[in-house]
Amino acid sequence: MTDRHELAGRHVAFFSWRDTHNPEGGGAERYLEKMARGLVERGVRVTIFCAAHAAAPPEEVVDGIRFVRRGSKLTVYSEGFTALARGRLGPVDLVVDVQNGLPFFTRAATKAPVVVLVHHVHREQWPVVYPGLVGKVGWAVEHALAPRLYRSCQYVAVSRATRDELVPLGVDRRRIAVVHNGTDPIVAAGVGKSAHPTIAVVGRLVPHKQVEHAIDAALTLRHDHPDLRLHVVGSGWWEAELHRYATERGAGDTVVFEGHVDETRKHEVYAQAWALALPSLKEGWGLVVGEAGMHRTPTVAYGSAGGTRESIAHDVSGLLVDQPQELVDALRDLLDDAGLRGRLGDGALEMSHRFTWEHAQESFAHVVAAVLRGERVDAQDPDAG
Repeated sequence: MTDRHELAGRHVAFFSWRDTHNPEGGGAERYLEKMARGLVERGVRVTIFCAAHAAAPPEEVVDGIRFVRRGSKLTVYSEGFTALARGRLGPVDLVVDVQNGLPFFTRAATKAPVVVLVHHVHREQWPVVYPGLVGKVGWAVEHALAPRLYRSCQYVAVSRATRDELVPLGVDRRRIAVVHNGTDPIVAAGVGKSAHPTIAVVGRLVPHKQVEHAIDAALTLRHDHPDLRLHVVGSGWWEAELHRYATERGAGDTVVFEGHVDETRKHEVYAQAWALALPSLKEGWGLVVGEAGMHRTPTVAYGSAGGTRESIAHDVSGLLVDQPQELVDALRDLLDDAGLRGRLGDGALEMSHRFTWEHAQESFAHVVAAVLRGERVDAQDPDAG
């Protein structure tokens, strides 16, 4: 266990482009705030610097965490750098630079030790989200500039897959600790599996989530299952495009867009679904996998997404596939075979209990304590080998 006296009174500042109150916030932000709360419980003073948005005030304290919100999705980087460099956040003992593609360049703004938190490498996402010059510049910063700037810093990756992607970029493997995600306690839904075939997609509606693949699969499968429903839960800047895509494909009432929902409704969808589809191009972990698993709902995902190879045990808690046609075939198998659904559902439930936030928080706190002592950590999670 981390010595709480070792951390008590220290000030740790996280720099992230979003927080969970942000309409575009997702699993990465939930991980960030879980780790922050774990530090607060150990007596650490925590500040999260992130972009401003209409859903929350410029500054507030929530669960002991001080939130400072400045700038936009793009200018938050310069705002954060300036705030740190000019001491506007007060004396800082350690910085956690959350690198979601772009870092905050905090290494150049402070003499305090810096921990770089990475959910996944964005190699495949840059040309999808930012085609053209912007994407090329972003990728150059991520794979060439950032590893040089942070070459002496400790890294935290949320999966072994992410760790293994960082090494070819020049990040020393001996400085990468793996701290997995956890799974939140189950939210009682009060409903059981739907009487008709139901597939769920849950997450931010952005291009790299490739929800179109799930829509295509549902429309193919409805030939054999006319009463099939695909429930899409979430919102995001790509939402209108997905509505347009479903309309052009003649989805009709096969595809149900739930929009942004509360936790109760989200868990109702998990509970009623026969399967969760996760066709993302990239996932550092995939929090939705564990959430669905709590309701005995297995997931079908692309193994090439990275973190899915750890959050899903193939043919035990879900199915990993490589191509869109294989996604269709795997979902068909689950819809047609109640025995397979039951077996994978049991495995998904067991898998969801394997990773806890308490363990992740202790692991992350251990990394922070080690860095404050001037040490480096190369393997924190017991599954990180």
